[in-house]
Amino acid sequence: MLIILALLTISVLYLWLRRPLPGEPPVMPGYIPIIGHTYRLLGDTVHLWEEYKTMCYTTLEKGGVLTYWVGPIKYYMVTDPDECMTIANTCLDKDYISRKFTRNLLGNGLLYGPVNIWKSHRKVMNPAFNQQVLDGFIGLFNKQSRKLTDSLSKELGKGPFNQATYFQQISLETICLTSMGLDISADNKQNEQFIEAFEEFLNMTISRFKSPWLHSDFMYSWSSLSKKQDESTKIIHEMTDTVLQRRKKEFKSKNSNKTDTNNNYENWTQARSGKKIKPLMDLLLELEEGIFSDQDIRDEVVITITAGYETVAGVLTFFFLLIGSFPEVQERIVSELEEVLGKEHRDLTKQDLSRLLYLEAVIKETMRFYPIAPYAPRLIDKDVKLKNCTVRTGYNCLLMIYGVSRHPVWGEDAESFRPERWLDPATLPSNPNAFLAFGVGKRNCIGKLYAMMSMKITIAHVLRNYRVTGDHTKMKLKFDILLKPVSGHYISIENRV
Repeated sequence: MLIILALLTISVLYLWLRRPLPGEPPVMPGYIPIIGHTYRLLGDTVHLWEEYKTMCYTTLEKGGVLTYWVGPIKYYMVTDPDECMTIANTCLDKDYISRKFTRNLLGNGLLYGPVNIWKSHRKVMNPAFNQQVLDGFIGLFNKQSRKLTDSLSKELGKGPFNQATYFQQISLETICLTSMGLDISADNKQNEQFIEAFEEFLNMTISRFKSPWLHSDFMYSWSSLSKKQDESTKIIHEMTDTVLQRRKKEFKSKNSNKTDTNNNYENWTQARSGKKIKPLMDLLLELEEGIFSDQDIRDEVVITITAGYETVAGVLTFFFLLIGSFPEVQERIVSELEEVLGKEHRDLTKQDLSRLLYLEAVIKETMRFYPIAPYAPRLIDKDVKLKNCTVRTGYNCLLMIYGVSRHPVWGEDAESFRPERWLDPATLPSNPNAFLAFGVGKRNCIGKLYAMMSMKITIAHVLRNYRVTGDHTKMKLKFDILLKPVSGHYISIENRV
């Protein structure tokens, strides 16, 4: 009898603690006491993407903010652009679950670090991503794009192939060249293992999220999932540590002997552009030498490499599939390239990039249509009054970027791929908060200019050589933290001339 009474008492207390607080957003339909909406997450990552889309559309229909329960954990889901910006700039900390699940790999880097660390690191790193520094990498972007074009030639006339593997490899090499000043192209096996390990890490992370019983570090440490993720983390850290140590050794050697002319990276970039170009990590070491700890630098290196290569590669994968599906869009890009660059297949310059307006429109529309990072997490660390409700202190929040990109402010054709919307301010949402593909608010993506420049140059070189065909309607997607294709995303290429 005492046991039954104790269980009833615990149940009543549990339900009382989970009661809706005054003014809170309504609960998403399908809630079941105790387990919440967890049952809806059961299944593979393809199913999870379909559930995520349902969450987005339901939240849009119900006014832009809903409550969603994953076991005992409460999430607020937000698809209203203004509410997203209000929350993002009021609550700067990332949600506890995201930080907890990724800390072994990402530590306290820019992506998930606590606010105090993020602010100090962002302040130091901002100059390393300014336009003048990034302009110095245009020669590298051209060189890498030509290398990619040469690699793709082996797929000519062979039918559909997986373009994602090419973009991942070249993006990883490029981010290491620019951020670290190191050429890793000779380490093909290590690079492939790194890419595979990061894919596995993302998959293990989302699998843990779907299983509330594994949210406890103690329970998770006994699971096979934990062991697999530890193996992936080890591979990633081994690679990034090797790169970091090589670069730090060169940096110290260079500083101890200012007349040293044996730095291959600087010699190459000076010959290429007429001036010395410093990799981003060198700028960090010079700006804050002695202030960043070894762990701080390691965390930022891991974030820069993993987030840098994977997001650019993902956008390029979606981009080429979409323009392969819409040949009129592809041909308009090619016409613009010929107008700006002429008939000669020359390298692109800073001035060229600013003139490629239609290409930029297609990239932005790709990122709206298939946002590679479909949500942004936040921890609600203070009550935030929204238009029709209040989100309460101590709970997690998901700013649903995919949902915002389908919000009615985009018009009746929000579900259509239409790059032309970006060319006329009258056809764009009047709300400046409607495009969140590069993140939300003050904690937006530090590398957005870098990404746009590198993607423009990559696309220009590929399309001046090849005609692309594909069909995005056959693509199946999955939710592995990032939005990724599972199948149906292959393209074919033919010589353009």
